[in-house]
Amino acid sequence: MTSPLIVDVPDSSDFSFHNIPFGVVSIENSSQPFPASAIGEFVINLRELAVAGLFDRPLLRDIAPSVFSATTLTLFLQLGRPSWREARQTIQTLLLKSHPSPLRDDPNFRSSVLIPIYSIQHHLPVRISNYTDFYASKEHATNVGAMFRGKDNALMPNWVHIPVGYHGRASSVVISGTPITRPSGLRLDPVTKAPVFGKCQKLDFELEMGFVVGVGNELGKPINIKNADDHIFGVVLLNDWSARDIQQFEYVPLGPFLGKNFGTSISPWIVTLDALEPFRVAQPTQEPTPAEYLQGGSKDAYDINLTVQLKASTTTTPQTISQSNLKYMYWTFNQQLAHHTVNGCNMQTGDLCGTGTISGPTPDSLGSLLEMTQNGTQPITVDAVSRTFIEDGDEVILRGWCESEESAGEKIRVGFGEVTGIIRPARS
Repeated sequence: MTSPLIVDVPDSSDFSFHNIPFGVVSIENSSQPFPASAIGEFVINLRELAVAGLFDRPLLRDIAPSVFSATTLTLFLQLGRPSWREARQTIQTLLLKSHPSPLRDDPNFRSSVLIPIYSIQHHLPVRISNYTDFYASKEHATNVGAMFRGKDNALMPNWVHIPVGYHGRASSVVISGTPITRPSGLRLDPVTKAPVFGKCQKLDFELEMGFVVGVGNELGKPINIKNADDHIFGVVLLNDWSARDIQQFEYVPLGPFLGKNFGTSISPWIVTLDALEPFRVAQPTQEPTPAEYLQGGSKDAYDINLTVQLKASTTTTPQTISQSNLKYMYWTFNQQLAHHTVNGCNMQTGDLCGTGTISGPTPDSLGSLLEMTQNGTQPITVDAVSRTFIEDGDEVILRGWCESEESAGEKIRVGFGEVTGIIRPARS
């Protein structure tokens, strides 16, 4: 079948015509980042399209050159969902063979816009001023609670009434591929039970996703859950690295602090809610019925396949250790955002909200080593190497994608790429 696009897109590509994610990249040997999208094995230079006047629809026609000449997506996100949708639709139209434009008809211009993805460097797509991490997976919360408090007291009484979360550290959110240094801190000696200072012995990953706020709200004016979609620009993969031993010593009474704020990795491409629309599904049954401000739509969850791979420092091949899905998450993005602002908290463009660890109902769908190894008591084997927690030189790779079939038989694939991180030794 002949492709209708001006570029060939492999069937297995995360960055299909149905996706059109947004990010910020730079070309090798160039120091100036620019807004971009992705199609197949190419990135799309949005700055070049804008300067050429190809964002010619009403909302972006006069402002696209300045918006897409910025070094982050922040100005673009501030415009709101109608402009986000117009930009995505314009890009899709320009990729069609049936649409005459310089991108189709001028080889020199096309080569300046469509850049091989292997030749670029990724940057944080927005200026992240605030980062909140939730605890939205019932399976994960139950597993962890049972581990530390017993099965009869696994979930705290408030958990089924509100999306529990904590405020993280925006300054340590990093782009995929950034090495993570093993943290040090106070932890309890397992023998003496006395606090000792030293490098983390129980370093863990957390399989998460995060949503990026596009349009914020005024201080004192909550976001209504019915309008939450208009405030969320899109979604990324997220790994909230965790020092379990440091966390365990510090978290009472005020929650996570040094066990969490040393590094959070996100994938470089933000996938819009419009691209995810075909994959909306019903969220898990919520009992008891949430408070009125948390009652959203009937299909506010998303069917997104998720995997975790671990490449041990002494091996060459990553091994899959978890296969989960965002649809298992108890509290939805919209509920998290509505709860975050119900007290009048003002969200800002670029704010990042993580889901918390996403675990499924089966042993192969757990989203952390804490759960997989029962806090280090039951090692797993990765390519003949035993692991309880992450060792120096180990690399963790998270991936996510959606797939469905249209009525005409065309497969729709929308993916997130990957978020990776390798562990460096603690500083002396």
